[in-house]
Amino acid sequence: MNQNKKNQQDTDSSGLAIGMCLGLSIGCAIGVATQNIGLWLPVGLGLGVCFGLAFGRKQADGVHEETEEQEAETEDNN
Repeated sequence: MNQNKKNQQDTDSSGLAIGMCLGLSIGCAIGVATQNIGLWLPVGLGLGVCFGLAFGRKQADGVHEETEEQEAETEDNN
């Protein structure tokens, strides 16, 4: 049971990191293009955090479903 929780935390944090990196990159690019990096850098970071958390939750749900199926198969075999 603790292993499932640890897997979910790892998945959430990796999605957050990826989202933040992409958000900062996109925000920086838009900021340089519009010559207003002070505005677009935090906007990109905020959007990246939102998308990263959503992406992490989606991955965690998939991992959780696979783990439940494996546990059900193990119980059936016993």
